[in-house]
Amino acid sequence: MWLLLRDRRLAGFKFRRQTPIGRYIVDLFCPQKGLIIELDGGQHNGSVADAKRTAWLEANHYKVLRFWNNDVLKNPDGVLTMILKALQRTPSPPEGEGRGEGSTGLSDKPRGVRSPA
Repeated sequence: MWLLLRDRRLAGFKFRRQTPIGRYIVDLFCPQKGLIIELDGGQHNGSVADAKRTAWLEANHYKVLRFWNNDVLKNPDGVLTMILKALQRTPSPPEGEGRGEGSTGLSDKPRGVRSPA
């Protein structure tokens, strides 16, 4: 997924990988939109720790999308389409608005999404 998102390859949006946010390190992050992409293997199925992590990130006004590794490998175009739609729907934060933890913030509370299995 990193190879498909790096160097502004998806509609010019910049992504970072393995980015620290609060006490967590997220897989992929678009700072312009506050969008976090998490890539999950089977060990994440039903994970209480993942639910707490997502809840904390959303409470701090990040939008979290989760995808199964299998979906990324078998349908990368579909995953990219879902990411692009989320980027287009998410407003950019007003200049200088805080998100907590020293980061730029969004004005509305986002919701987490997991792609269909």
